[in-house]
Amino acid sequence: MKILLKNMEQPGYTGSLKEYEQTGGYQALRRVVGGMEPNDLIDMVKASGLRGRGGAGFPTGVKWGFIPKDHPGPRYLCCNADESEPGTFKDRQLMERDPHQVLEGIGISCYAIGAQIAYIYIRGEFRLGFQILEKAIQEARQAGYVGKNVLGSGVTIDIYVHAGAGAYICGEETALLESLEGKRGKPRTKPPFPATHGLYQKPTVVNNVETLANLPHIVNRGAEWFSSIGSPPKSTGTRIFCLSGHIKKPGNYEVPMGTTFRELIDEHGGGMRSEKPLKAFIPGGASAPFLTPDHLDVKMDFEDVAKAGSMLGSGGVTVMEEGTSMVWAALRLMEFFNHESCGKCTPCREGSSWIVQILQRIRAGRGRMQDLETLSTICGNIGGRTVCAFGDAEIAPVLSTLQHWRHEYEALIREAEAAHPPKSEIPVLSL
Repeated sequence: MKILLKNMEQPGYTGSLKEYEQTGGYQALRRVVGGMEPNDLIDMVKASGLRGRGGAGFPTGVKWGFIPKDHPGPRYLCCNADESEPGTFKDRQLMERDPHQVLEGIGISCYAIGAQIAYIYIRGEFRLGFQILEKAIQEARQAGYVGKNVLGSGVTIDIYVHAGAGAYICGEETALLESLEGKRGKPRTKPPFPATHGLYQKPTVVNNVETLANLPHIVNRGAEWFSSIGSPPKSTGTRIFCLSGHIKKPGNYEVPMGTTFRELIDEHGGGMRSEKPLKAFIPGGASAPFLTPDHLDVKMDFEDVAKAGSMLGSGGVTVMEEGTSMVWAALRLMEFFNHESCGKCTPCREGSSWIVQILQRIRAGRGRMQDLETLSTICGNIGGRTVCAFGDAEIAPVLSTLQHWRHEYEALIREAEAAHPPKSEIPVLSL
C-alpha cells in the first residue's frame, strides 16, 4: 500500500504544481478552508490515530488540541525538516520529490490550529530540498493556496523556509525554536511547553514532514479509512522506513504499520547483501537501541518495538551482517553523539566524552574489565538527567550492545590483558 510515495512512482512525475493537482492535490485544503470547522478537523485527525513520524510518536490531533483556544496573539506552525538522524532519509525524499504534498499538509495544520504563519526548518545540508520548496511555495502562492485570502476563504497562510546550520540537536523541537529565533540551538527546559510558549513565546505546534504529508489523505479519505490501516488502534496508517546497511536493496519503503522487520528486510530490501547472516539491526535511527535476529518477527509499530526494548524513532532501519564488530558500531555512534552534544547539560557533555575515550581504549587493545562497569555507571549518570532526550538517546548504542554482545567487549579486553599483563595496579576511571 502506497500513500505518501504513490505519486513518485508514476513515470515522469516531477512534483510540479500542475502534476500534483492532476492527482487530486489541494482538494483537501480546499475542503477545510471552504467551511470545515477547525475543531472538527482536529477531531478527525484524533480519530484517525495519526501519530508523529519524527521520533516520539505523540498523537498529532492531541498535540493540536493543546493550543489555547482563547489566545489573542499569533500562533505558529513549525515543520521539523531537520532530518539529521543517521540512517534516516525519508523526509528528504518527500520534500524533493513531492513538495506540494508537504505544503498542503502544512496548510491544513495551520487552519486547524489557527496559525497564519508556518516555518519549514530544513536541515542546512539539504540545499536541493530548500530550492525545491522555495519554488513550490511560489507556485502555490500564485495559485492561491498560500498567502492572504487562501482560495477566497479569507484565511491567511504564509509559509517560509529556514535553513539550519547542520546541528543535530536542532531536531529537538525546543532547540529548533531557539534556532529559529536566531539563538544558539539548545533545548529549553519544559514546562512551559511549545503549545503555550513556543516560537517567540507564542503558542506553537511542531510537526514532522512525514506527519504533515499524511493530512491531505486523511481529509480526503476519512479518519476511518486511515485508522483501518496498520495496527489499530494505537499504530495506524503507513510508515516510511529508511532501510540501509548490509542489504541488497537499500531505500525508502512505505509499508503499513505492523509489518514485521523480517518482511521489510527480506521482501522489500531483498535480503542480506552476502551469504553472511544478519547479526544486528537498529530499528529507529541511531538513537534507538540495537535489536538482534531474535527480534526479526517483531511488528514495526510503536508498542511492539517498545516491548522488544527499543523504539520506532525516526524509522531508520540499519542492518548489520555477521562479522560486524558491535564495539566498533557503538564507538562510531558515540563519536557522533559526542560531537553533536550541544554542551548544555554536564552529564551529556562530559559523559559522552568519557564513553568515547573508554571505547577507543578497548578497541585499541588497552581495555580492562573494570571499564565495562564504568561504562554502565556513566550511562546511568546520563540517562534521565538531561534537559532533553539526547542523553537517553546517546547511551542506547552502548547499553544495548553491552546487553546483547557483552562477550565481544570481554574478548577484546582478554586479548589486551594477555598481550599486556599489568606490571602494577593501573588506575581505572570509576565513579
